[in-house]
Amino acid sequence: MTDALSLFGTTEPPGEARSFRRGQLSFCLMEGGLSDIRFAGTELIRAITFPVRDADWGTLTPVIEGETIVESAAALTIEWQAIYHGNGPVLRAAMSVQATPSSLVFRGVAVPDADFETNRAGFTVLHPVQVSGLPVRVEHTDGRVEDSAFPARIDPKQPFMDIRSLTHNQNGLTVRCAFEGDTFEMEDQRNWSDASFKTYVRPLALPWPYVLPAGQGIEQAVALSFSGTPEGQGETALAVELGDISLKKLPELSLVLTAAEARQALHEPGPLQHLAPNRIWAHLDPGAAEGPVEDDLAAFAALQAATGLVVDLEYAARCDGDLDAEFGGLARQINAAGLNLASILVCPSVDRQSTPPGSTWPACPPLEEVHAAVARAFPWIERGGGMLSYFTELNRKRPPVAALDYVTCGTNPIVHAADDRSVMQTLTALPWILQSAEAIVEGRPLRLGLSSIPMRQNPYGSRTMPNPEGKRLCMAETDPRHFAAFGAAFALGYLAAIAPFGVASWTPSALFGPRGLMAGKRSTPLADLLVRLAQLAGQPLRHCQTSDPERVAALALADNIWLANLTAEAISLEVGGTTVSLAPFAIVERDLA
Repeated sequence: MTDALSLFGTTEPPGEARSFRRGQLSFCLMEGGLSDIRFAGTELIRAITFPVRDADWGTLTPVIEGETIVESAAALTIEWQAIYHGNGPVLRAAMSVQATPSSLVFRGVAVPDADFETNRAGFTVLHPVQVSGLPVRVEHTDGRVEDSAFPARIDPKQPFMDIRSLTHNQNGLTVRCAFEGDTFEMEDQRNWSDASFKTYVRPLALPWPYVLPAGQGIEQAVALSFSGTPEGQGETALAVELGDISLKKLPELSLVLTAAEARQALHEPGPLQHLAPNRIWAHLDPGAAEGPVEDDLAAFAALQAATGLVVDLEYAARCDGDLDAEFGGLARQINAAGLNLASILVCPSVDRQSTPPGSTWPACPPLEEVHAAVARAFPWIERGGGMLSYFTELNRKRPPVAALDYVTCGTNPIVHAADDRSVMQTLTALPWILQSAEAIVEGRPLRLGLSSIPMRQNPYGSRTMPNPEGKRLCMAETDPRHFAAFGAAFALGYLAAIAPFGVASWTPSALFGPRGLMAGKRSTPLADLLVRLAQLAGQPLRHCQTSDPERVAALALADNIWLANLTAEAISLEVGGTTVSLAPFAIVERDLA
């Protein structure tokens, strides 16, 4: 129990993944879904699940009952009941998996006992991030066949619509994935830092939430078929390859603080003094302020006067009237408070809510007009644009970068899945996000906003999910792993993934609260890590590459290297001819001299 608390921050056991094999086909079964579907050792499909989402896009956890497993010479058959409890009504699904050495069929029949409101109910299939840029053959529901490719640059819209089947070749192996029972389409989940492409029901252009009528069932199936011979060698040894000194430098460390947290820091100065971040984001949201904006600005000014910190303001703008009046008034309030800003980031408040493809954008002046008004009000400091939420929203609504000094967005790893493996796998999607962001920012610096495991604000629903029991929960406002060894390993992995792209700053945490650095009065592993990383900001990076970025992260500087075990198992790896052993989620710093 003590180990679980120190590693994960919770005694809730991780989901149990059971492995099955039929010939060259292997897969795992966990909590009613399939994952790590491999043929001849290569992961060709990341997962097949049957998620049921509520009206806030929260994922309902199914109760699994009555599982049976039957093995014969011809096939392996697994059957169970999945029971989803909504807000009163219950959806019962009969699920079955049938696997042979070269095929797998996953079928579900779900029937609600009363009218059941949902944003989505049905199969989703995840293709792994490794297929990015690879050719794919798409068979559409009208019989058309399209030879295309999985996007290399992250697609803000759906890459493929009206899908009957997807066929791709990877490492000399071919998998055909066919869909039955509804109209499927694909979204590029790398937008949310998921390490996958997701094919799902139902089309986003249809209204949601919608109602499954009482007693009327839905029946769907996903059928996989495999062929081919793998290319190349099998598994390679776990190792880190070191290269030359890079022109890139370690990003500055930012923390985000609300005015309430600034007041708390004035009364409890120890944590902020100990961490000594390179800069802070002062978060100002007039629409959510409990008191006058002047009081919040005064709190930030008092904290700056006490600490000498570099302060950037992130402002959720109303943009509901005269823009010059709004931003000119804000500038006067900042001057009156005596707050010496290094920069101001402006994001219209309405843009914090996501607008899916095909939906109507909320009322908001054009971003060109917004940032022109900001420039008139704040001609003396750097000005930024982008999103207070995530890359998804930045990719869908891009700011006028020619009018900006920098661009920003954040990420969150628990939008779609919250199991340990999926959270760590999001680190492998970050390079794709940074490559795609480079095309958006057009040479402007990229400052990454809050990117903690717990979610600050839910762009896809009306709220973040309460998590009083400290579970692994999607879109949760608090996550116990943030305060444990897992959270520190995730943060180092995050920095290792983004640093080679020349990011100007990153924001892994708040100071206090559910996304902060303190567990009560106790410092956390994440806090201990960030103290050192703040000291190293600006140092040149060394090129390095890990043989398995899902298991180990490496961040190399001129004279030392940081390593993090991203798994719950002890590992050993080779670094510059030396064997290094790492306990679960352990972080080590080693000299390279």
